[in-house]
Parts: sequence; structure tokens; C-alpha cells
Amino acid sequence: MSDAFVTREWLADHREDVRVVDVRDPWEYDGIGHLPGAANVPFDSFRSAEAGEAGMLPGAEQFAALLGETGVGNDDHVVAYDDTHGVFAARFVVTALLYGHREVSLLDGDYSAWSREYEVSRDPVDPDPVGYEPGSLVEDLLVDHEAVRAAIDTDAVFVDTRDPWEFEEGHIPGAVNLDWKELVDEDTRGLKPRDELESILESYGITPDRRVILYCNTARRISHTFLVLRHLGYEDVAFYEGSLTEWEAVDGPLETGPA
Repeated sequence: MSDAFVTREWLADHREDVRVVDVRDPWEYDGIGHLPGAANVPFDSFRSAEAGEAGMLPGAEQFAALLGETGVGNDDHVVAYDDTHGVFAARFVVTALLYGHREVSLLDGDYSAWSREYEVSRDPVDPDPVGYEPGSLVEDLLVDHEAVRAAIDTDAVFVDTRDPWEFEEGHIPGAVNLDWKELVDEDTRGLKPRDELESILESYGITPDRRVILYCNTARRISHTFLVLRHLGYEDVAFYEGSLTEWEAVDGPLETGPA
């Protein structure tokens, strides 16, 4: 299985060996430029639009069809990026992992970071479609609202990756508020150094010996934090796909106020 992140240097050296996916809107991809050879897979194309499921997983068949149309095969190593420190592309990476695609990584940094050092292109990319066999949902990475409710008042640490003002308006009881952006370096637009990441996480009680349950609103922001923890070697990390959207719909208990 590939690492959760690849560096810009690594991608520059291996670009011909991987499938690169740009999840920005088409106007950004076409007008601002993209990594040479990158296929455009806009963010909304791999999220469900069904009523009550907006922003959630699209379904295995739909995602497989999307990958096939993008020229991605089951065994291809895919590297995804955006221009927002990786948070939108992280959702693509986690979606692929949840549907069983093993070789998928997030670019450490984003389009702006890449363009400072490497070439970009405005040439259109029209990938040849391939057959992609849908995978089964990797259930052991996910928790539902019943499992979340059962984990309250246990040693599990609930991590709310939203902005502090959102956390104050309502959060799962006992959760800690780790804004996902705390793990990103504003200058490099990629991850902070490993020792700094570990120090930040430890300060919130998010340590490798504890079960970690991640949530936000629609599972976009937790995708980035999930990949960071995976990158650091955390083994017991649960992804609450329904997040606060589902939690509120099932009348899950909420606390208000600051962390």
C-alpha cells in the first residue's frame, strides 16, 4: 500500500508512473493551469447528490465508473491534489481507500506549492477510458452513529476537525477541537514537520495508543486529518462518514461552548 502522502519531489520524478488527478473546478483547471498530464475530476463529481446524503460517499458503482472514465485502472497508483492545502483532494483519496483502491496518495502541498518549483500546463487532457472493477466498501475504517454513541464516555478520543466557532455551536460530548488546518504549514502549503505534527496531536490527547474517532460536517475535513494520522502510523482511527450531518439528524447529544 502506498504512503498517504507523496512529496512534490517524488511526484516530479515519478509522474509518468502514476495517474494524477486534479479535483478543482474546471475553470481553475483550464484557466489557471494544472500539473502536466493531470486529469480533472471535480470535487462534486465524487460526492453523493441524493437528498439527505449530500456530500457523502457516491456509491461503489458510481465511483468505479468515474475512475474508469478518468483512465484509472484498479492497480494504478493515483496521486490527487487541489489548491486548498489538500483538503478537497484528501476527500478523493479517502473515498478511493474506502472503496478498496490501495495505491492512492495525496500530494503534500497543493497546486500553488507545485507551481513554485515545477512546470504547469493548460493543455487539455483527454484520458482513454478503461474498465474499473468496483470494490466493496472497507467497513472496518468506518463507524456509524450507533458506534459513535456507544463510544462516548470511553477512552476513545473524538476529534472535531472544524473551525472553533462551529465547534462552539455544537459538538459531540467530550470531543476535542483540532482544526485540520493546524497540521498544515501556511508557507509550504503542505504538512508541518513530523515532530511538530506529533507534538500538536499529543497536546490534544490524540496519541497512537488511543482509539481516535474523526468527524466534521460532511467528512471532507476529517479526510485530511485521517490521512495525516495514517501517515504518522496511527493504527486505530475510525472515520465517521455521517459526521455532524447525520448525528444531528438522529438526535445525537451535543455539547456547546469552547474546547
